[in-house]
Amino acid sequence: MEARKKVAIIGAGPGGYVAAIRAAQLGAEATVIEKNALGGVCLNVGCIPTKVLLHTAELFTAAKEGAMIGLKADNVAVDWDGLMARKKAVVETLVGGVGTLLRSNEVSIVEGEASFVTPKEIAVTKKDGSKESVSADAVIVATGSEPVVPPVPGFDLDGVMTSTGALSLESLPKSVVLVGGGVIGMEFASIFSSFGAKVTVVEMLPEILPMLDEEIVQILKGVLLRKGVSFHTNSKVVGVEKKGKELAVRVETPAGPLVLDAEKVLVSVGRRSVTKGLGLDRLGIAFDRARVKVNSRMETSVKGIYAIGDCASHIMLAHVASREGEVAAENIMGHAVDMDYKTVPSAVYTAPEIASVGLSESEAKSRGNRVKVGRFPLMANGKSLIMNESDGMVKYVVDEKYDEILGVHIIGPRATDLIAQGGLALRLEATVDEIITTIHAHPTVGEALLEGAMAVQGRTISLPKKA
Repeated sequence: MEARKKVAIIGAGPGGYVAAIRAAQLGAEATVIEKNALGGVCLNVGCIPTKVLLHTAELFTAAKEGAMIGLKADNVAVDWDGLMARKKAVVETLVGGVGTLLRSNEVSIVEGEASFVTPKEIAVTKKDGSKESVSADAVIVATGSEPVVPPVPGFDLDGVMTSTGALSLESLPKSVVLVGGGVIGMEFASIFSSFGAKVTVVEMLPEILPMLDEEIVQILKGVLLRKGVSFHTNSKVVGVEKKGKELAVRVETPAGPLVLDAEKVLVSVGRRSVTKGLGLDRLGIAFDRARVKVNSRMETSVKGIYAIGDCASHIMLAHVASREGEVAAENIMGHAVDMDYKTVPSAVYTAPEIASVGLSESEAKSRGNRVKVGRFPLMANGKSLIMNESDGMVKYVVDEKYDEILGVHIIGPRATDLIAQGGLALRLEATVDEIITTIHAHPTVGEALLEGAMAVQGRTISLPKKA
C-alpha cells in the first residue's frame, strides 16, 4: 500500500484550516501547526467578533427608530458587558467548531510556534518550551497578518489601540478618532456612531474606501455624516498626547493644523504579513516586498512549499485565503489548479452594507472598456422601504458591445449576502439579459439586482419613465 502524502500547514486561520481539510479529503495525512487559537485572526479578533458588534449596533439603531415602524422601545440601552460576553460566546462556538471539523477529517493539531529546519522538516516550540519535530512532503504557510502601527509619536500611549484592542474594550467610549478610512476603520465608525459615540475619521487619501466604486462610497459617507461622523481626508495624524483623561490628536489637514480630543484612538491604516521567525530566509524563499512570492498555484520559489492568505496574497480577505488554501492543497495532491481572483467579492459590514465584485466603472474605463452603467436606487424597492433601509443602490458596470457584466456594486441591506449573485454572473460571463430573464422573488431586496440589470437597457419597471 502506497504511503499517504504528508502535508503540514502552518497556521489554522481561514486559509490554513480549510487547506488542511481539503488536503485530508484528497487523502493526505494533514497536520496543522498553530501557536495561538484555532481560527486565526478572522475568528478570534477579526471578521467574526466585529460582526457580532455590528449586528447589535444594527438592532440598537432599529430599536431607537422604533416609532417609525410602529414599535415602542423606550429606554433601550447598550449592555456593553453583555455584548462582550456574547462576542466571546460566538467566538468560542466557532473556534470549537473548527477543532471539530479538523478532528472529524483526521487532521492532527500541533500547538506551538513553527520554524523551518529544512523544506521538509519543521521544528515546533511548545508554550512550555519543549520541542516537537514535524516532517512533511509538502508545507503550506498560512501565517496571516497583523495590524500596522506607524511610528507616530504617541501611538504607544494608553488609549491608542488597533482593531484587536477595540474588540475588547472595558466600556463603550464616548469619543473615538479613527486613523484610517479603509474597511476596518469604516466598520468601527459604523459601530461606534450607532452606539452614540462621537466619531472622527482621519484619512491620508482624498477619499475613504478608495478601492470601491466612488458613487457607492459617497452614499455610505452621506449616511455616516447624518449619524454625526466627521471626516478629514487628505489629512495626516502627526502626534498624540495625553490631555487629562483624554487624548489630543494632532492632525495636518489641507486647511491647516488641527487638534482633535477623544477618549480613544483607533489606528487602522493597514495590515502586514506575518512571516518573522519562520526561517523562510534560510530556505531561500523569494518575497514580493513583505509578502511571500507565489505563483498561480500558490507555490513559492522553493519546490514543495506553498503560501496562502494574508502572508502571501495581494487580497487580504478571509474568503480569498480559504480558496487559496483549497488551490494549494489540490495542487499538492496532484491536481492542476490555478487561483482565479475574478469573482472575489469585497464586503464592508457598515450600516448600510457595501459589497462589490468585478470592476468599478473607473477601473473598467481605465482598462479600455467601452461601458454602460445601470443604476437602481433602493428607495424604489419595496422590501428596502419595509425594512426602513432605503439608503442604497445597485449598480452594474457592463461591456457596451456584448452586454457582458463586468462588475456589480451594491450598497444597502444584506448587500454582502446578495453579492453572490454578482459573483456567479461574472463566473458564468453572464449578460444583463440573463439576469433580466431570471425571475426574482417579490418582495425582496434581491429584486433590485433585476431592476439594476433592466436599467442598463433603459427598461426599469419600478422607476418613472424619464421625460
